[in-house]
This record gives sequence, C-alpha cells and structure tokens, in this order.
Amino acid sequence: MLPLFDENPTRRRPIVTWFLILVSVAIHLGAYVGGDAEVSLLAAADTTHQLPDNLRFSLEHAAIPCEITQQRPLSSSEISATYYGSGDPIACDPNASDAPLFPNKPVLAAIISSMFLHGGYLHLGFNMLFLWVFGNNIEDRLGRIGFAVFYLLSGTVATIAYVTIQPSGTVAILGASGAVAGIMGSYLVWFPDAPIRTLVFLVLVDIRARWFLLTWLAIQFLTSVGPRAWMAHMAGFAFGVIAGKIVRKVQPRLRLPSGQVLQRWDATGGAGHGPYPHLDEVWVEPHHEHYE
Repeated sequence: MLPLFDENPTRRRPIVTWFLILVSVAIHLGAYVGGDAEVSLLAAADTTHQLPDNLRFSLEHAAIPCEITQQRPLSSSEISATYYGSGDPIACDPNASDAPLFPNKPVLAAIISSMFLHGGYLHLGFNMLFLWVFGNNIEDRLGRIGFAVFYLLSGTVATIAYVTIQPSGTVAILGASGAVAGIMGSYLVWFPDAPIRTLVFLVLVDIRARWFLLTWLAIQFLTSVGPRAWMAHMAGFAFGVIAGKIVRKVQPRLRLPSGQVLQRWDATGGAGHGPYPHLDEVWVEPHHEHYE
C-alpha cells in the first residue's frame, strides 16, 4: 500500500517540506556515499575493530538512549559490545572506564540531528514519500514556522518515548519516522476524508485518509521489529493527533478577503465527499482565500 499523492489542494508552496526532504537526502548521500574513513575501535577483549564510515557518522550524530539517560557519549567498549561480538543492543555501562569515542558529541542536540539520518535508501525513500504526500497540507495550515516547529517536536516526542522504554539502549536512533508520524496524526484529525491516491498491488485506488492512516498504524504494529519502534511511531502519531485537535479548536474558521467566514476544516481537504472521480466538479477553487 503505497501513497502517491493526496487530492487535497494547498494555498501556498510547501517550502519547508521541500527543504526537509532536500536536507535529509543530502545528508544521507554525504554519509553513505562519500568518504571511506575508518576509526579504530578498541574492544573490551583488547582486539581492534575498524568502524565503517557510515556507522561512525551515525554514532557521531544520532541520538542514542544510553547517551541521553547518562548524559555522556558512548565509550569505545560500549560501542564494541553493541556492534561486534554477540551484538548487545543494551550494552550501556554506567561504570565504563574507557574514554568516549566521540567526546565532543552533543548528546541532546543529537535528538534533532537524528531526524535527518536514515539507515538505508528504502528507509529514506519511504519517509520522504510520506512527508511529501502529507506534509504540504499540514504546512499550509500551520504556516512555515509553525510547521517546522511541529515537525521537530513530533520527532522529539517519538525519540523521548523510545528512550523511556529502552533507557539502556546503545543502538543509534535513525530516521524521520516519528516526525512524519506526527504529521500523519494531524492529517487524520484535519482531513479524514481527503482522498489518497494509493498503489495497492499494482492497482491505483483512492482511499479516504482515515482508512489509509488507520491501516498504516495496523501495518506498523504487525511489521515492527520490536515494541520499542512501534511505541515511538505511536508516540509521534498520538502527539500529532493531540496537536491537531488543539489547533483545530483554537483556529476553527477561515475568513475570505470579502469578509465571508467559512468553516476552516473541510474534512475532505477541499475535494468534496467521495467517491472522487471528478474533483474539478466538486471542488470550489479556494486558492484566493487568506488566513486571518
């Protein structure tokens, strides 16, 4: 079930959405295509490993639960125990005596930078596709600054939820999934009947947003590699739902230049009530509307 676009018009160019996609792609290409530098890693067993450049980049810039709870970067032995040998994902050792591998890493700022890092091209591609499909309408309603703040807050909430249930984790947290889940949560509140053009088993169909997003939640639960990843996505989504309800209550209406007041929150996003074979016939052009 792959969303291609939503039939939900906007009144402004989604500059911030484009920027977030561009930065995420650029960082991914820089981390996984450029450079072959390696860092020597001294394991607890006095053996030396070579840390690949892409893993080094992630460890240096991504959020890691142990680092956040302990307020310090991981030591060389903790990294070695996590990624070599038996591979212990909760190798956090409060009594580690060896020096941090990246002593100058800002562990709290890494919560933000983590949102722009991804574990592979598929991970990046899916996150950016969902951001592209759903982000423009949320940016249109919140404004550019409001949307940027909302995006970062959604990702932060998702990361904190993950850290809360896995405080000793030593695996880097990567991806914009939590931030994008927040966007999808607000979309569910604001535009539950907007049609999402979706590819399902090589067939293009329009699915109302509510059914698409609830199905996405079910798929996340069924395919998640563990409860922690699922809870992080759920936390971001729940934050989006709550924020969406608050914003909808605070700004319930839209005023036209003529002075006419319209209901601001059309559940279809302007597409009319389905089915949606002739959108041009059911949608009255809203492009000249302005917010109060």
